[in-house]
Amino acid sequence: MNIYKYSKILVALSFFFFITKSHGQSKFKVALDAGHGGHDYGAVYHGHIEKNIALAVVIKVGKILEQNSSLDVIYTRKTDVFIDLIERANIANRADANIFISIHCNANKNTVADGSETYVMGMSKNASNLEAAKRENEVVTLEKDYKQKYEGFDPKSPETMIGLTMMGEEYLNNSIALAGKVQEQLMEVGKKSRGVKQAPYMVLHKAYMPRVLIEMGFISNPTEGARLDSEEGQQEIAESIANAIILYKKENFGSSDSDSMIKPSQKVAPIKGVDSLVKIQTPKSPEIKKTEVKPELVSSEVASYKVQLSASGKKLDLIPSNFNGLSNITVSVEGNLYKYMYGETTNYEEAKRLLSEAKNKGYSSAFVIAFKNGKKVSVQEALKQ
Repeated sequence: MNIYKYSKILVALSFFFFITKSHGQSKFKVALDAGHGGHDYGAVYHGHIEKNIALAVVIKVGKILEQNSSLDVIYTRKTDVFIDLIERANIANRADANIFISIHCNANKNTVADGSETYVMGMSKNASNLEAAKRENEVVTLEKDYKQKYEGFDPKSPETMIGLTMMGEEYLNNSIALAGKVQEQLMEVGKKSRGVKQAPYMVLHKAYMPRVLIEMGFISNPTEGARLDSEEGQQEIAESIANAIILYKKENFGSSDSDSMIKPSQKVAPIKGVDSLVKIQTPKSPEIKKTEVKPELVSSEVASYKVQLSASGKKLDLIPSNFNGLSNITVSVEGNLYKYMYGETTNYEEAKRLLSEAKNKGYSSAFVIAFKNGKKVSVQEALKQ
């Protein structure tokens, strides 16, 4: 079958899956994927092994989320086993998951490189992004009959996926929004953010839902690698990822009483049986304060509302022609992410009218956001005033 016809069929199927799981599903389903496993060790530096760290963090994230009665957690693996890349996506698809999160450690010959970055599915002309995807995609060569299974795909040349990337477009904005929240929460605990990026990851492209791949930090950096391989460092990252998931769920699927954020003082008990290779207690990284976006019209006392249209790595001029004819557009910049917002009002009913107007203009994934005292808050908190 022609690759472009195949892609169009997959686009239609993925849209059907998206519509189906947007209605009538009582719980928000999160698919967690621990990168590598079994005979695939991933990156190995300074005695630290990627597959073990990824699994330990995934189990910790899952334990936090499983305490929330409004969430269901699906794992691609909970033990040290090798899972084919396509099967990882299929596990999430069969579970009808709302989001898919693949967790990894980064590596670089330059052992000074540090920081976290979160990828969404897409083509990139950036050499470092393509190199990262190439490194992860080469896992397919460890699979049985990979040449037949991934016909037409060359793991040494990620550009060969260009004919298949179109199927992910309907999830791109939501994937970017989720990735942005991951980076924000990791910055809250002092992680250096390398931003939200696009790259053609094989593990992402067949998951029919918003999906991201998190590179938690550089295992090749002696200091950061030790932190990643410590109980405290893993718990810190797990809490940040769990918080990002809860925030994304609240903004896009509504809030429930069990959607509480994990605070630094609310440490989840260590998980028995999932030990890192090296237990190193290192000083906590200095906290990096996130720059808060202060909308111009927001009063210090009264909550106001805007409609978030999209989040993108691309900077756009704030003119109606770039936003399907909508005017009164503002933007906030968070790392490498541009969040575009429409209108502003202190009346929630008016905000809902603006949301309806945005959706009629084609922004089907738009949603209402709230600000109070110059800071972004949940809509539920704003309505309490």
